[in-house]
Amino acid sequence: MSNWKKTTLGQVAQVFTGFPFKSSGYSDDPKDIKLLRGDNIAQGTLRWDDAKRWPKNEYEKYNQYQLKENDVVLAMDRPWIGAGLKYSSIRKEDLPSLLVQRTARLRGSTELDIIYLKYIIGSPWFSKYIQSINTGSLVPHISSKQIKDFPINLPPLPQQKKLSSVLAALDKKIDVNNFINAELEAMAKTLYDYWFVQFDFPNANGKPYKTSGGKMVYNATLKREVPVGWAVNTLSQIANITMGQSPAGESYNEEGIGTLFFQGSTDFGWLFPTPRQYTTSPARMAKKGDILLSVRAPVGDMNIANADCCIGRGLAALNSKSHSDGFLFYVMKYFKQIFDRRNAEGTTFGSMTKDDLHSLQVVCPEPGLLKRYDDIVSEYNKMIFSRSLENQDLIKLRDWLLPLLMNGQVTVK
Repeated sequence: MSNWKKTTLGQVAQVFTGFPFKSSGYSDDPKDIKLLRGDNIAQGTLRWDDAKRWPKNEYEKYNQYQLKENDVVLAMDRPWIGAGLKYSSIRKEDLPSLLVQRTARLRGSTELDIIYLKYIIGSPWFSKYIQSINTGSLVPHISSKQIKDFPINLPPLPQQKKLSSVLAALDKKIDVNNFINAELEAMAKTLYDYWFVQFDFPNANGKPYKTSGGKMVYNATLKREVPVGWAVNTLSQIANITMGQSPAGESYNEEGIGTLFFQGSTDFGWLFPTPRQYTTSPARMAKKGDILLSVRAPVGDMNIANADCCIGRGLAALNSKSHSDGFLFYVMKYFKQIFDRRNAEGTTFGSMTKDDLHSLQVVCPEPGLLKRYDDIVSEYNKMIFSRSLENQDLIKLRDWLLPLLMNGQVTVK
């Protein structure tokens, strides 16, 4: 490590902040340019489902705010989520996009490999440094100067590239698993829409039911036609629902004492929540395999409990009364689309009460068709769960290796 250089992030990286795009200029066209805000940054990933848009014909006016592949981005307001930072790197599929105020963009230099930079931002030292800033503030935030002032011990560029290649190989496998999972989920969602929204499930002859002239009947509750013989139930009729309740604050700890505790969607991962807090006075419980549903903004986000756990007031836990958990999962995915659409139209859902959740109307097929769908999506879900669990192990391995590589305890030849 004798040839490593003691410096600061600002001396070797390009640190830049975004432009204050005004809401009056937002576009409603989903084909326009995505605006990257702190809300779109999760831990190591980006979420574009509620991204604001900017007119495409004005893109060139904002050259210095245009994002490029491999840029590292970091939320500056509320910069952490659960135990991790809200940061990510930009991929080709995230472009074109523009950087919004209170979001930082970092780029490498002749001294700093851009991939190595991503792992600096993902390191435990940087996370602890950021979380030590403004800990007493109601709205935690960081400045570009504070980012630039972060001290680092930097190896020569060739060594940076070698160290990065090891970590990047693990991330590539994680990305491949996430891509396959996203495709499987999209297939299940498409099938749900085709069968239970458009009502073109296979009829007795294997043809699309509604398109082939299947009998429909008007339902006054839904104010639309549904297939003859189908029921319209409330969510509470088909699901066991537990509304969360937060234990006393003094019972919380991060030392693993007591019962695993999730307060809300801030702990959510791609499919499973990230363990962070525990409580010695659990109130409301979710069982392993339950759907965890966010009932506070963002309403409708979901994860699966991969262990028995206590849930706070930001969550509800659901499981199917008929053991059709695959069907129930995509019922809730469908409702999430509705909530997002209403939010986009200006009808903001800040929270969902017990009565709101219990009274949601669900179109329920006859038992035979329900079983056919559940059998199909249950196989998809098994594959999704398996890859998600593998990713958890890969992430643990990467996070264990990262500090060893970056402080010189482990070298790569």
